Amino acid sequence: MTEHLRWGILATGGIAATFVRDLQVIGAPVTAVGSRDAGRARAFADAHGIPHAHGSYEELVADPDVDVVYVATPHPAHAEGALLALDAGKHVLVEKPFTLNAPEARAVVERAAEKGLIALEAMWTRWLPHMIRVREIIAAGTLGELRAVVADHDQKASPAPEGRMQNPALGGGALLDLGIYPVSFAWDVLGEPDRVIAHSDPTATGVDQSTAIILGYPGARTALLHTELDARGTNRASIIGTEGRIEIDRVWYSPTSFTVFDAQDRVVERYESHLDAGRGMQFQALELERLVAEGHGPDDLLPPAETVAIMGTLDEIRRQIGLRYPGE
Repeated sequence: MTEHLRWGILATGGIAATFVRDLQVIGAPVTAVGSRDAGRARAFADAHGIPHAHGSYEELVADPDVDVVYVATPHPAHAEGALLALDAGKHVLVEKPFTLNAPEARAVVERAAEKGLIALEAMWTRWLPHMIRVREIIAAGTLGELRAVVADHDQKASPAPEGRMQNPALGGGALLDLGIYPVSFAWDVLGEPDRVIAHSDPTATGVDQSTAIILGYPGARTALLHTELDARGTNRASIIGTEGRIEIDRVWYSPTSFTVFDAQDRVVERYESHLDAGRGMQFQALELERLVAEGHGPDDLLPPAETVAIMGTLDEIRRQIGLRYPGE
């Protein structure tokens, strides 16, 4: 990559601030930010050295100094923001989960295809260095035949009923905010499941407090996944095969280390995290820029069709646990 795209940031929350800092690590220009509150947009721009601050999303996507828009709103507004940007001729990187449900995801992907633009899900874990190495080890056959993926994402979030994690109107609950990570990880390693079993307990506000998930696959393969929003878990992950296993250290979905064991429990490889700067979100930005530079082909590690299908798995989990959001 010899020249970066010019980035616009849609929304001004904490994840947007983290992403901007990682863009600045790689020298990618952030030229504009947009918010429904002009004061918030200006404060965000001043805090991060961004030239243009817009008091509406419409103004942001119309900015001629923006090539790609990062959509960082709460989940229920992802599709709206992405479609707005695509209709303005901008590529989009959309925070995970990509949308609230599979029909919305499909609408965004189809619009991007119609416009000849890139729409990429910001599942940043896919492009982290340790995950690249994990895939290399699996492809080399070191683990033999894969049998299981085990992963959790459990956090102790704010119990405030009006907060994002507890609020149904904001797409709250453990599954879409936290559980998307292990579900996407299982898809990454084992592919599309043919069976889904889910059990959950709700919060007082009606979103899922904790959700346990079993994904079944042909060939005696299984994913055992767990997500929780009121208790911090191990946040580790394992990939188990007939000839060995990979144990990924905490926090498995962020830059970290892992150990490869053979079938006799001997250490085959120890991979140490070596991220020099940033949180690791810069790699998804570099991937989107690569796709644009190389002519808008589908991403190898997270193609649009897979993003839509993962949303379908999340939809089925929500159907089983009875989790519906306003307007659905």
